[in-house]
This record gives sequence, C-alpha cells and structure tokens, in this order.
Amino acid sequence: MNNTLFIKAGLVLLTVTTLLTAGQLLYNTSNSVSQGDLVIMPRRVMLDPGKRTQELNLANTGSDSAKYLISVVQYRMLKNGSFEEITEPDSGQYFATKNFRFFPRSVTLGPNESQTIKVQAINTGELQHGEYRSHLYFRAVPEEASVEDKNADLPKSVSVKLTPTFGIAIPVIIRSNNTALNVKLDKPLVTIGTDGIPLLNMTFNRTGNISVYGDVKVEYISATGKITQVGLAKGLAVYTPMPARSLMLKLDKNSAVDYHKGKLKITYTTSLDSSESKPQVIASSQIDLF
Repeated sequence: MNNTLFIKAGLVLLTVTTLLTAGQLLYNTSNSVSQGDLVIMPRRVMLDPGKRTQELNLANTGSDSAKYLISVVQYRMLKNGSFEEITEPDSGQYFATKNFRFFPRSVTLGPNESQTIKVQAINTGELQHGEYRSHLYFRAVPEEASVEDKNADLPKSVSVKLTPTFGIAIPVIIRSNNTALNVKLDKPLVTIGTDGIPLLNMTFNRTGNISVYGDVKVEYISATGKITQVGLAKGLAVYTPMPARSLMLKLDKNSAVDYHKGKLKITYTTSLDSSESKPQVIASSQIDLF
C-alpha cells in the first residue's frame, strides 16, 4: 500500500493506493480480476511463438467516470503467495519488459463503459528457453480536490480527506520453445481450528522453466465411497523462479463430513497451453483422515 500526500489550498488530500495482484485472487470464480470499479478480463496475458498478440478488456462498473494509467512493474512471488516489488530479477527470473508493447497507455471510462487494450510480443527472436514475465499495473487516477477560490489565503487550520485509489497488476507471460514443468503436492495436512473450521495445509513444489497456475479442488471420500466437494481455490499460481508455494485452505464445515475418518482427494487442475482451453490434472494427492 502506497500513501501519497497532496497539499492544496489548505486541504490535505491523502491518497491511499491499494494494489491487488491477479495472483492473490485465489478464489476468483471467473476469468477476470476486479478492484474498485475496474474489471479486467482475462486475468493474465499469455504469449508464445503461436500467439503473439492478446487483447484485454477493461470495464468500469461504477457510476462515475474514471481514468486509469497503465505501466509496467516487476514482482517476485513469495512462498505464501504474496508479491514483492523488485527492480532486478532473481536468479532464474527473466523480465518481459523489452519483449512486449501495449496500447493505449491510459484509458478514461464512463459508467458501464469498456475499452480494449492490445498487448503484442516483440523482440522475441533471441529469447532463451523458458519464460519471461512482467506485470501490467492499472492505477486509478484520483480527482483533484476542487478549490472554489484559488486566491483565498490559506486557512489557519487544515482538513484531511482520505481518497482511496485502486491498482490491479496482472502478469504478462512470454514463453519460448522447449518448456518443461513438473508439480508435486507435498505434505498435505488437515487440522481443526479453534473455531471448528477444518484447515488444509499443503505445499506445491514446482520444477522446470515455466510458471504454473490453475484450480485446486478438494473432495472428501467417505468410508462408503461417497464423494463430497469440500474445498476450492481458483487461480492458484506458482511463478518462476519460486520452487515452492504454500497454501492454507479453509474446508467446508459440513455436518455430513467427518474429518476424523475417510479420505481427502486433492486435485490441481491447470492448462499447459496459452489458450487455457483444455484443463488437465497436473498434480494430485490423497490423504487418509484419522
């Protein structure tokens, strides 16, 4: 969260910018991300030798007009799934900044209006095998405080106004040929919280030269073989060069499910191609409950 202070004619305007990255939207049920009144679809840009352009659709769902500035930022993913802004890539990480362009770089949308942003891969002829990643950052521009009399003397006291602005960062991923990926689920463990809600803790171990993303589904299998879905996390990603990501997922507190016996089946379903049209199981695990 970034705080910016503006002083104008005795009014202290504190603008609080909230950033939400697409990778943190674990429970988003659609192929879009939203923050404030801005909706972006799809939630990531995937480019490869067979797909050199992609369009993003921006929509303003609010009742007021809004302007958004678009820039490029760099992030590293931490093991818990959060993000940290960086200026230099980590070992094994490659920025995509020099390998794509986008236009326009700012948009103004009226209520319920939408506009398309075009992203195009460039300078990809000498890319190393694997994946390059940067993030497009969409930042809402706050309206300036109005001043009725610009020539009025500054008041003896000032007032403070908090104006929230919102930012969304979505990844732009460019992949070259000869990619490799393997994911394993490690040490899944179920515990019961003090509030009685069951928690599933596990680690996703990633090897290879590309990122992975998809949906995590948890099913309870009773002693009689009855299957009940008890957990779902959509859009979970493990970005390069992170070798592992941890996840704590709240499971349904279902009176028909006894988490002290039976089994849990965990399935990580993802897509290895840029179209995301053919989801497939890339990792799974099953644990016995006691």
